[in-house]
Amino acid sequence: MLDKTMKVLIADDYQTMRGVIRNLFNLLGLENTDEAGTTDEALEKLAKNDYGLVIFDWTTGPLSGEDFFEKVRADERLKKIPFIVISAKSDSELTEKMRLAGAADFIAKPFNKATLEKRLKSLFGE
Repeated sequence: MLDKTMKVLIADDYQTMRGVIRNLFNLLGLENTDEAGTTDEALEKLAKNDYGLVIFDWTTGPLSGEDFFEKVRADERLKKIPFIVISAKSDSELTEKMRLAGAADFIAKPFNKATLEKRLKSLFGE
């Protein structure tokens, strides 16, 4: 079941994209969002807060997507948090890398409210 009070971390290196994603979550009734513009900032926020979901742009640096996930999955407290990876690239090799890294789901950019809602329902239920 989707908990609309859960805290969501949006990690994307483009501030405009973070705002768009935050607005999509707000439209879906999830207003407890936080933002990170780098992988370092995301790791810092993950260490200090309890998130129910992370939306992560695969190309947000300075760490590569694989290195970021390696750090996250090595932390017992963080490895159970579902991550939805987003990226403008969506070839099968990249989506396989994301899956192997531990992503719960993948959404190709750009995406809309309906796509996000569908993925949240598949991840958390109605």
